[in-house]
Amino acid sequence: MNRLITFSRALPTPEPEITVAYTPIQLPMPGRQPLEMRLTIPAAGRDLPIVILSHGFGPSNYIPSKDGYAPVVQFWAERGVAVIQPTHASSRVGGLDPNLHGGPFFWRERVAEMRAILDQLAEVERQAPAAAGRLDHDRIAVAGHSLGGHTCSLLLGARLQGEDFSDPRIRAGILLASPGRGGADLTPENAARFPFFDVDFSGISTPTLVVCGADDDPHFTPRGPDWHADPFFEAPGAEALLTINGVGHGLGGIAGWDARETEAEDPDALESTRRLTLAWLRSTFAIEPAAWTQSKFALEENAASIAEITSR
Repeated sequence: MNRLITFSRALPTPEPEITVAYTPIQLPMPGRQPLEMRLTIPAAGRDLPIVILSHGFGPSNYIPSKDGYAPVVQFWAERGVAVIQPTHASSRVGGLDPNLHGGPFFWRERVAEMRAILDQLAEVERQAPAAAGRLDHDRIAVAGHSLGGHTCSLLLGARLQGEDFSDPRIRAGILLASPGRGGADLTPENAARFPFFDVDFSGISTPTLVVCGADDDPHFTPRGPDWHADPFFEAPGAEALLTINGVGHGLGGIAGWDARETEAEDPDALESTRRLTLAWLRSTFAIEPAAWTQSKFALEENAASIAEITSR
């Protein structure tokens, strides 16, 4: 029982179940150290849908790794989803030397790491015996926060200088406080520092949920919080825009409790982010087809001050 939430309690969600976590699972990567990850799964059940979570590039040493994002990872896993968390090349604690070519952000290597997981799901199951034969390889989503949203945007079909990074094995995506348009939409210094933000979202046809903080004022651009909503307005596959009120880039605390990434810790905002993203996943993967519709109704009727949903 969470005594810190009020309005978000009205949003329907399944009761939590026992989970099992395996860490570190290691996958070989050509020419470099192995890719380490955490797998968190329900202890019971079969045909579990998979979410591969791409972490951001926040200020903490350990949260941008396989060991962060527990508030959202644990919530999803306790309610029927297998969650895989890689420690990306950009991670301070377990990534590559930031002075190497492509550092410190390693945006291209991050995409390769996500694809390596897709290529080696059988090996993931081999190293996690409780998961063997229980993961549904036909129901795979990617979810990414901040820089992780950029990584997932590319895998979902966004193009960078005409290059296509999409992977047809990915059936859904959640972009959490993801970067918007680059190029001329950035300040000159950030356009020079982040040329890889200049993506074209029009190639995203995979079903996608875009999640933004209403007070997320980005420092990359003179634009306001609406910058993070660009994927919703430009990606044909973006089905809905979920705007969480009263919070910024941390969406109330998805990266970690009491963390530097959480500029405004708000238990109701965090809970609504967790419950509504889960409802969208459960509907998209036909676990509970009516979950998203029921959650939207509950939000409008009983918790409208917390968040807003804009649908196509």
